[in-house]
Amino acid sequence: MSHIKIQLKPRQVEQLQEVCQSFNNKPGELINVLHKAQSIFGYLPAEVQEVVAKELNLSVAKVYGVVTFYSFFTMQPKGIHPISICLGTACYVRGAEKVLDEFKRLLKVNVGETTPDGKFSISCLRCVGACGLAPVVTIGEKVYGRVSPDGVKDILKEFE
Repeated sequence: MSHIKIQLKPRQVEQLQEVCQSFNNKPGELINVLHKAQSIFGYLPAEVQEVVAKELNLSVAKVYGVVTFYSFFTMQPKGIHPISICLGTACYVRGAEKVLDEFKRLLKVNVGETTPDGKFSISCLRCVGACGLAPVVTIGEKVYGRVSPDGVKDILKEFE
């Protein structure tokens, strides 16, 4: 897998260094630093992980291990409209997997991927806390309940 080097903006690197300093550059604050870093950049590419490793005096391998272990961290940029399909028990038994398959089919991307135009990305989550509305899909901050595979096309139309 070839890796395209991403040029981080100097201001963003400064922000990231300030975040690390706000946690006193303590290695034990890695997860907190990564959360803040992801909110600055939207995701955690290798270049961001390298800055964090340097600032917290950790190996890049250690930082990468944490980023890849926790599902809320992502190394891929999310779409403008990030789509999350809940696969918790209630949603799953009410057909969330078929809803997920329909999103994948219509957008022609897999879970964890972003459409080539950068508009949509698909991810799965475990529970939204709206089990009575199962199956549940979120797009950005908006929650859609009782989604059927047939309804996916209409939901996507809202974002055209």
